[in-house]
Amino acid sequence: MQGWFWNLLKRWWTLAVAAVVVTVVAFGVTRLHGVFGSNIELSRPGNEAMENTNYNPKRVLLEVFGTTGSTATINFLDEMAQPHRVDNAPLPWSHELVTNDPTLFADLRAQGTGDTTGCRITVDGIVKDERTVTIVNGYTTCLDKSA
Repeated sequence: MQGWFWNLLKRWWTLAVAAVVVTVVAFGVTRLHGVFGSNIELSRPGNEAMENTNYNPKRVLLEVFGTTGSTATINFLDEMAQPHRVDNAPLPWSHELVTNDPTLFADLRAQGTGDTTGCRITVDGIVKDERTVTIVNGYTTCLDKSA
């Protein structure tokens, strides 16, 4: 009987050692995960937390003004940063943008037909940029990168 066990042990000893090594390594990795805190679940906000609640919308007023009776070609970006063009707009001209986003890239450009052409960007009642040119067919730009 001892010969039979000895022959079996000769054949399977590497498999037995491998099973012991895998067991010891698995136990060690499990213990190290507990020591270094990798089994702690992180708390992350869900998708609904990322949506804005419309609590305090931002109001951006774009204005172009100039000589009475003059017109202007006006280019501006909307809330989604899409370009718009208004041809032969009688002055004064204004357009309001309303957004719930934390920032808005407000870009306004105008070329008027009168002696004076100006532009103004107002955010929640505060003037952020205002420029005026006093030249016939003058071109002016107003910009607020973080309205």
